[in-house]
Amino acid sequence: MKTLGLLGGMSWESTAIYYRLLNDLVRQRLGGLHSAKLLLWSFDFAEIAELQHHGDWDGAGALLVDAARKLESAGAEGLLLCTNTMHKLADQVQASVSIPLIHIADATAAAIKAAGMRRPALLATRFTMEQDFYKGRLADTYGLQPIVPDRAGRDMVHRIIYDELCQGIVAEPSKTAYIAEINRLRRDENVDSVIMGCTEITMLIGQQDFDIPVFDTTRIHAEAAVAFALS
Repeated sequence: MKTLGLLGGMSWESTAIYYRLLNDLVRQRLGGLHSAKLLLWSFDFAEIAELQHHGDWDGAGALLVDAARKLESAGAEGLLLCTNTMHKLADQVQASVSIPLIHIADATAAAIKAAGMRRPALLATRFTMEQDFYKGRLADTYGLQPIVPDRAGRDMVHRIIYDELCQGIVAEPSKTAYIAEINRLRRDENVDSVIMGCTEITMLIGQQDFDIPVFDTTRIHAEAAVAFALS
């Protein structure tokens, strides 16, 4: 089994989900007392979030690169960025190490295409919804047509992520708001599926809330990582 290096703590709420999923998936594959071989670098998310909201991606990138190199030096054989948003810096991180980075958008796109979907609604942080590093990869590399909410919808989705989910708050009115936004996108934009494009969103909604396919990027990413680790 290969050792996976996790760049986590962005937020720790979602990293805890990654940790559970990775170990559960390895136990399912190998049985018995088996669990995943993991090295975790966990950031203080307040520092990362401040850099994000000030647009200091160079500063954030320097922190990720330093952590990635330390994980490689410690014995990691593959890297996971345990966050969708920070995949904005995935190419920079990959260029800094000699071990592979398992990209969340690539794994998610493969799952969407395997399900025969093409026009997913993308719920995520404002950075992921508005910038091209994620949507562009889905469109240009995989031929998908991701759809994001309008300005008011993006503000609502982003606020709930940072003000609630990243702080461990799961509120029923927020769940209702997310479901209403997806239903609006189905009606107005003809979306055929949903990407939970922020790892914390799994705390709020899931497949049980919709009758169209829902792609849980956290689980998809973890499954791709375990497939790599056990290959």
